[in-house]
Amino acid sequence: METLAARTNAWACYDCGKCTATCPIARSGSSYSPRRQVLATNLGQEGELVSGDGLFTCLTCGLCDQRCPAQVDYTTLVQQLRELAHGADREPECPHGGALQSVMRMMAKGGTKQDRLGWLDSDLHTRPAEGEVFYWTGCAPYYDAFFSELQIQALAGVRAAVKVFNALGVEPVVSSEERCCGHDLLWNGDRTSFEALAERNVALVKASGAKTLVTSCAECARTWRLDYEPYLRGVNLQVLHLSEYLAEHLAELPLKGGATRRITFQDPCRLGRHLGLYDPPRQVLGALPGIELSEMRHSRAGATCCAGSTWSSCDRFAKKIQVDRLREARATGAEVLVTACPKCQIHFRCAMKDPNIGGDLAMEMKDIAEVVAESLK
Repeated sequence: METLAARTNAWACYDCGKCTATCPIARSGSSYSPRRQVLATNLGQEGELVSGDGLFTCLTCGLCDQRCPAQVDYTTLVQQLRELAHGADREPECPHGGALQSVMRMMAKGGTKQDRLGWLDSDLHTRPAEGEVFYWTGCAPYYDAFFSELQIQALAGVRAAVKVFNALGVEPVVSSEERCCGHDLLWNGDRTSFEALAERNVALVKASGAKTLVTSCAECARTWRLDYEPYLRGVNLQVLHLSEYLAEHLAELPLKGGATRRITFQDPCRLGRHLGLYDPPRQVLGALPGIELSEMRHSRAGATCCAGSTWSSCDRFAKKIQVDRLREARATGAEVLVTACPKCQIHFRCAMKDPNIGGDLAMEMKDIAEVVAESLK
């Protein structure tokens, strides 16, 4: 039987320490060390890692994978260690009392009626069951409810996306039966619940007859494109992040001129390092009249994570990462921080609410769909 070290190429580790030197958590002052985790794996000490304190510390942002000269797949190593932990009844100490995980598992179990379409109004035109394009809304309706005190408006990005679809002459399928994609459950080790969600969601989209699935969430895009592949079983489905879809249809967008606004863009880990998509959002933003993109010091493949991870860890080190990133965004002189994943907004908004330093970090945030919608005639 292939060992975990062999499956993730951990055995090839040079012991150079570049992973730890790169790790945002380690650089924030934590004692967490990816190199030590790899070494313990090579020594067959998976049991110690599963019961240790660092298992749910990793952000799985992929920065260490990118810079590892031995091509160790560290994020997969962490994911599989967490599966072992889940099998041993070990769970992360989830922020928010584990409420989000509980809702995700309820969706995996089924039988719970959801108010998935309460955000739709008469100005937005969608199809309830069948169509060429399926718009995957993700957990945005739940985020707005859970984080109302942070004034999160994830649904604003969802509404804007439908508005842009309509401007392109598309009425996307938006289903009341959609469920969480299972991203967070998978990355926290609960493969059983993830598989239940994958089976249900694939069946739902297959029944719609859609040829293209588009989502505004970077995590949903990664999950559908990579993690759902074994469950699609020959289903001919193109999976696109909204920025990719819009980049392909820029010439068809009815855009208006506008006053110049300087923006900066946050590369989500799942869209960037996990899927390698850096150009589409920049192509879209660059095509909007009056929009001037000012890049942060760390951008594209070197972009700093929002430190949100999978609702599995929220500590002072994660907060430092968020604060430093917001200061970097402010340093560009941008008026607006544009995101392509709702979690980035949630975690940055949380950092902005810090009563001690929030005033120094505050800046307007918008989903990329909102910026495009505001530029429509």
